[in-house]
Amino acid sequence: MADAPQDRRVRVQGEPVDAYPALAPETVRGAVRRITVVGEPVLHRRCRPVTEFGTPELARLVDDMFATNHIAEGAGLAANQIDVDLQLFIWDITDDWGVRHVGHLANPVLEETPATHRRLLEEPEGCLSVPGPHRELARPDHAVAHGFDLHGRPLTIEGHGYFARCLQHETDHLHGRLYLDRLPARARKSALREMADRQADVFARRAANASRLGK
Repeated sequence: MADAPQDRRVRVQGEPVDAYPALAPETVRGAVRRITVVGEPVLHRRCRPVTEFGTPELARLVDDMFATNHIAEGAGLAANQIDVDLQLFIWDITDDWGVRHVGHLANPVLEETPATHRRLLEEPEGCLSVPGPHRELARPDHAVAHGFDLHGRPLTIEGHGYFARCLQHETDHLHGRLYLDRLPARARKSALREMADRQADVFARRAANASRLGK
């Protein structure tokens, strides 16, 4: 695990800012959309790259993803999780050291970490598209993702620990892979059984959160 950062300011698009609201501006502007669930085709195929940047439609999509992620109490959300076939994800997450990270990334590519420098952390992982269960899953504790912001500007985001897990998890989504696909068969089946038992309660909590937010 990396050393605790000395600068505890919120990171927006990877850069520290002196002040930031509890609710991201995108969350305030955005509308809540339905979250897709494991088994829906859009979650199980590679998404199309974003080719048109700087459009009102793309900005609105980012806003809606933030709002949807917030009411679902998520750390991050990929576009195909709201049934949009684009390589785009957002995050609003507090890492292991209490630093909040907020942002979005289009067409992400993860850097390959040499095996000799790779350290795996096995920790519980869940997914908004697999409502309810969490399962232990090993992932590298460091990730660097390259891509673009909604205006087409190149962007590099680095994460450690929980934030690194988020970057990898969301990039997986855009390749048509869920965390379930990385689990052994028995763990995957038990997670799906647990999801079937718990998803109604999860959906009800999301609806209540949306109502409280006026969404």
